Amino acid sequence: MDENGKIIIKDINNNEIECDVLFTFDSEDTKKSYIIYTDNTKDELGNIKIYANTFDPFSDTGDLGTIDTEEEWNTIEQIFASINNRKEE
Repeated sequence: MDENGKIIIKDINNNEIECDVLFTFDSEDTKKSYIIYTDNTKDELGNIKIYANTFDPFSDTGDLGTIDTEEEWNTIEQIFASINNRKEE
C-alpha cells in the first residue's frame, strides 16, 4: 500500500488495476491481517464493488491471500458494518 492508500492488483489477464484501500485490520480470532479495497467499479445495481483479502503486513512482496472460511467472512462483514454504522452517525 502506498502513502495515498492505493494498491495495485493484477487481473486474470495480468492488467494492473489501481485500487483504493478502504481499511485494514487484524483479527485476534484468526490471527490474520485483512485488507478491504475497491477498484471503484459498480455492479449491475449501481453499488460500488468492494473486495477483501488477507495480507502479510511485514512482507515486501505485497501478495494478497484468500479468505478461506465462513468465519473469516463473518468477521469481515461485522467489521465493515461497524465502520459503516459509525460513518452514518
